[in-house]
Amino acid sequence: MSTPLLRVAWIATLFLVASGCSTRNREASSVYAEAARNDPRGRPYVIGASDVVRVTVWKDPNLSTDAVVRPDGTITLPLIGEVVASGRTARALQEEVGKRLSAFVKDAVVTVAVEEVNSYRFTVAGNVEHPGLFTSRYYLTVSEALALAGGPNRYASTSNMIIVRNNGSGRIQRIPIDYDAILSGERPEQDIVILPGDSVRVP
Repeated sequence: MSTPLLRVAWIATLFLVASGCSTRNREASSVYAEAARNDPRGRPYVIGASDVVRVTVWKDPNLSTDAVVRPDGTITLPLIGEVVASGRTARALQEEVGKRLSAFVKDAVVTVAVEEVNSYRFTVAGNVEHPGLFTSRYYLTVSEALALAGGPNRYASTSNMIIVRNNGSGRIQRIPIDYDAILSGERPEQDIVILPGDSVRVP
């Protein structure tokens, strides 16, 4: 192949590599932007399985109770029976309980409060000091979750971590995380909030 042709081939190769990198960078940026949009810290808490909710009916202690959300997402309340609590905010559950209770009690005033947060669970697996299933009473970022697991061990490839996340409808998302870049401050957008059910994997 002549020198001009070699030069053209080389330029074309560089262009393809650059295009590929640019596409990957755009895809990665959209992933972290989506994670930022899904940050639950500025939103009302969504009740999940194992949480404890307190349902209070004003001036009627017989209808007031603390209830644990079962694995199927329901709680059982006096008079009205089973109510779906999982996936709802305290306000939405309050409205549902009040609506159903109105068939039995006139002008019932209902309040719902989350007494215990037990449904915020995630796993940290791979090359960390203490891999396992973790719970927290407040939301954690990637770096905080790793600290809870004792941090990466000496075998860890900390620049190639991933978060495996179920986004619903069977869609599994794999979010690349460069832990070294988080610690250095180069990639603060990657220190995303861990969502319930996430799996942090450290190769």
